[in-house]
Amino acid sequence: MVDRGAERAFIGSFTSTGGRGIVLASLDPDTGALTATGVVDAVDPSYLAIGRAADGPVLYAVSETEPGAVTAYDLAAAVPRPLGAPVPVDGDHPTHLSLGQGHLLTANYGSGSVSVLPLAADGTPRPPSTVLRHRGSGPHPDRQRDPHAHQVLPDPSGRWVLSVDLGTDSVRICALDPATGGLTVRSQTALPPGTGPRHLAFHPSGHHAYVLGELRPVVTVCRWDAAAGALDPVGEVPLFPDGVEGPVSPSAPVVSPDGRFLWAAERGTDTIVVLALDGTGERARVVTSVPCGGRWPRDLVLGPTGTRLYAANEHSGDVTWFDVDDATGVPRRAGSLPVPSASAVLFG
Repeated sequence: MVDRGAERAFIGSFTSTGGRGIVLASLDPDTGALTATGVVDAVDPSYLAIGRAADGPVLYAVSETEPGAVTAYDLAAAVPRPLGAPVPVDGDHPTHLSLGQGHLLTANYGSGSVSVLPLAADGTPRPPSTVLRHRGSGPHPDRQRDPHAHQVLPDPSGRWVLSVDLGTDSVRICALDPATGGLTVRSQTALPPGTGPRHLAFHPSGHHAYVLGELRPVVTVCRWDAAAGALDPVGEVPLFPDGVEGPVSPSAPVVSPDGRFLWAAERGTDTIVVLALDGTGERARVVTSVPCGGRWPRDLVLGPTGTRLYAANEHSGDVTWFDVDDATGVPRRAGSLPVPSASAVLFG
């Protein structure tokens, strides 16, 4: 069933490499096609999120700059307008943001930290209440000398916040105090040295999570216990069972709404890898891979109907969409929209 409330898209576009900020697009719910309708000023928006304030929905964009900042936009207006000036996150080069318990969360890759920004009633972010600095390193001589928080998100229960750190080969499970905005590490899940975890995605059941390695092209399957706040690895699936020549750099994992498939964007080979999941969500196997429709797929997301995938291909400068075969999970290219230095896609 089509979500008629999500017939628009917001596309990040890196301004430092020729992008336009945030590209606005309309969505054809029948074909999945995107049509550009305008641009909103933003500086190097690497990731986007939508929240709801007292007066309506608010779009948030994080700027992957040094120092980093977040900007809020009122979506009730015909053209999104900024709700004040950008707010510093007290961290460098943030790559991800999400919303949890009335706060905005940012993963600051450059400084290896997570920031918690309280939100006012109108959705405006306030200065950080907490900046949680990660510690540690990994074996990669260039990429893991220091912590590099790459993603931060609440778990499906809303009780916990998970931060994925590429530099320390770990995922931290944190408790967020909604009253104070305090963020406390409760446990840390270690992954094999050199994995370089980038992003994770949860199974719709809420009992499993899939951590995608950027430095090693693997998916680590984990059990998730929301009652205890425990993430336990139970298996590892190489994205390329027969190996692959040349450098690889996985970016974004996506799980189908029915929990049957997992897709992973891979930038070194410019592909989308298709994995089938068993009925429990605990076993995964690679089915095939298909071209991403461009070069360097930085982001991969599902459309509002859950039947199409959208790849933000940064180096070729486009967003390509795919119809997904319901029986096999294999994406088939259906169209593309030129977007210079595309970084992220969000529907809402």
